[in-house]
Amino acid sequence: MSNPAAENHLGETEQQVVDSHVSDETNETQTETGHIGHEISLAAEPVFEVGNFTVTNSLLNTWLVVFLLIIISVVLKLKLKQIPKGIQNLFEIIIEGALSLGDSVTGDRKKTKLIFPLVFSIFMFILLNNWLGIFPGIGSIGIIETVHGHSTFIPYFRGATADLNTTLALALVTVIGSNLFGIITVGFWKYFNKFINLKALAEIPGKLRKDPTIIIVNPIKFFVGMIEIIGEIAKVASLSFRLFGNVFAGEVLLTSIAAIFAFGLPIPFMFLEVLVGVIQALIFAMLTIVYFTIAMTDEEH
Repeated sequence: MSNPAAENHLGETEQQVVDSHVSDETNETQTETGHIGHEISLAAEPVFEVGNFTVTNSLLNTWLVVFLLIIISVVLKLKLKQIPKGIQNLFEIIIEGALSLGDSVTGDRKKTKLIFPLVFSIFMFILLNNWLGIFPGIGSIGIIETVHGHSTFIPYFRGATADLNTTLALALVTVIGSNLFGIITVGFWKYFNKFINLKALAEIPGKLRKDPTIIIVNPIKFFVGMIEIIGEIAKVASLSFRLFGNVFAGEVLLTSIAAIFAFGLPIPFMFLEVLVGVIQALIFAMLTIVYFTIAMTDEEH
């Protein structure tokens, strides 16, 4: 009589041998062909760890951009002249144009100068991050990880604005900064009443006889202020997801096209992404100016 348990054990052993043989053949084929995959990850890939702190490729790219901005700022400051020439002249033209663009939103050069350093820094930070993500050579530096016989290329540098963590941080800085700026310029009590309008409720008993409609209008004002709180949260989501979505989609497009057509075809799309990088940085900067301008405006005006 045959032993079913022995037959099952023998079948499992044969299957393991077959699976091992197939795996070995796959690894040999991969080694022979030299195929290394570059998977597009939604999250930033970890590069190395410092203790319990994980350093990702988007964080490395952020450090690189900050370093470049510091170098550019120091060089420009050391070479400042009364009569501008060369790169100083170019930057003065850019800054003057940016100030004029800010004036079109604030309506006042004094207000523009108050928020310009922060807004222009954010613009340059986003712009360089957008461009470095597609800069030739930057994305080709990295490490190769092999897991279960599958080799994957992980770049050392990835555009930080293609990481939701970075865009979310930028959005939080913008929204929280605009509210703090509003408190400083307008005053805490007035700014507080833009969101929780206790003043409107307090006015009802004193003005009810002269204006009976106040019992309807002022509660509406109070609830509109509560809606403003939701609006502030929506600003964070809008700023972060808009920038992240556009930049990440561009990187996915370029990677996909490069995988299908390695030569020639990706070039026009790279120029398109350069333009998109400028537009996205400009949109974020302009929205920042709008939020700061609204915050520093008294509700009564």
